[in-house]
Amino acid sequence: MRPAADDAARRGRFEDVVAAVYEPVQRYLLRRADPATADDVLGDVLLVLWRRLDDVPADAVLPWTYGVARGCLANSRRSAVRQERVVQRLAQVSRAEEEPDPEGDLAEALQALPEADRELLRLWAWEQLAPREIALALETSPNAVSIRLHRAKQKLKAALLAVRDPTGKNGDGSGHSGVREGGGAR
Repeated sequence: MRPAADDAARRGRFEDVVAAVYEPVQRYLLRRADPATADDVLGDVLLVLWRRLDDVPADAVLPWTYGVARGCLANSRRSAVRQERVVQRLAQVSRAEEEPDPEGDLAEALQALPEADRELLRLWAWEQLAPREIALALETSPNAVSIRLHRAKQKLKAALLAVRDPTGKNGDGSGHSGVREGGGAR
């Protein structure tokens, strides 16, 4: 553990070095990188200066710091290249997998339904209410809820098929969704 006097002296030396190099190194970095990158790299340079303060030559503070800045900028560029490669690989993987988004499909299909059907399905699926409980919430009979729920499920199924296969083929080549207009199943 260093004595407090040594810490104060080290801090004073660091502040003197930073005062001497901050603006020139900032300009150096701004001429070589965009402002955000220059700020990030400048922070890295200051960290290196603090960690290696004992290595900074008293008679060549600025040139030594330019060398540190050059190395930090090179590290930043290499890191940016690696990150871009990762992004490209992830984009390739996601394009290769191209799985349908079931939650997005469901949200789109729900939006295609009338509000009354959406509310009924939400109470049943999301709130996990039984038809008799839904009947209490909607102030109707359990029998009416059961019938409306059955019809709403059929409409949702048809809407999901339409979202997933906008051509209307639905895999059987018939072009029919399997649901009659009016809500009943075939």
